[in-house]
Amino acid sequence: MSANTANVSVKKRAELGSRANKRLRDAGMLPGVVYGHKQDVIPVTLPKKEVVGHLNKGTHVFTLSIDGATENCLVKEVQYDYLGIEVLHVDFARVDLNERVEVTVPVELKGTPKGEADGGNLQQMMTDIEIECLVTEIPDAIRHNVSDMGIDAILHIRDLVLPAGVKALQDADQIVAMVREPLVQDETPATEEGTAEPEVIGKKEKEEAEAAEAAAKKK
Repeated sequence: MSANTANVSVKKRAELGSRANKRLRDAGMLPGVVYGHKQDVIPVTLPKKEVVGHLNKGTHVFTLSIDGATENCLVKEVQYDYLGIEVLHVDFARVDLNERVEVTVPVELKGTPKGEADGGNLQQMMTDIEIECLVTEIPDAIRHNVSDMGIDAILHIRDLVLPAGVKALQDADQIVAMVREPLVQDETPATEEGTAEPEVIGKKEKEEAEAAEAAAKKK
C-alpha cells in the first residue's frame, strides 16, 4: 500500500440530521458516510483533527475500522463551509485495493522558468488534473519542473511525466501553464487639443442655435 493512505478508527453514527451533525462538529468530530460495493450505507463519526490532517496531506485512501471490522475506502467528496475552509462532512466509497479508480490530484510546478529572466511571467492554467490509476498508487500530486520554459513556452498535459500506471483523463492538448510577457497598457494621456475639441464644437453649436433663434424672432 502506498504512503498516500491512512488508518482511522471511526464509530457508527446513530443520530442524523443537521443539528446532530453540528453537535458532533462542536465536540471536535466530523460526520461522514461509507457506501458502495452494493453494501449498506453506514453513517459514521470521524475524529476531525486526525482526518483533516490526512486530507491536508493529500490522502485519498482510508482504511476505516468500524466496530472491529475494516473498510478500505476512497474519499469521494469533502464538504466545506461557505468559506471553503472548515471541513463539514466526508463521503467514503468502498474500494477493492486492486481496482483502478478515477481521482483528481493537484498539479505542482517546480523551479523558475528561464523566460522570467527575459521579462516573462509563469501563468498556471491548471491546478488539478484528473487521473486514473490503482487505488493504492494514487500520487499526492503531479509535479513538473518548469526551469526550461522560455518566453512563449507552453506546457500541455502531454508534456507531464506521470508515474508508472497513471493515466491522464483530460485532453492531452489541454494547456497546463505558459510563460508570457506581461501586456503593456497604453496610458498615453489625452492631448490638450483632443480634450478641448468637444468644448469648441459645443460652443459653436450653441452660438449657431442662438443666432437661428434670434433670426426667427425678427421674422
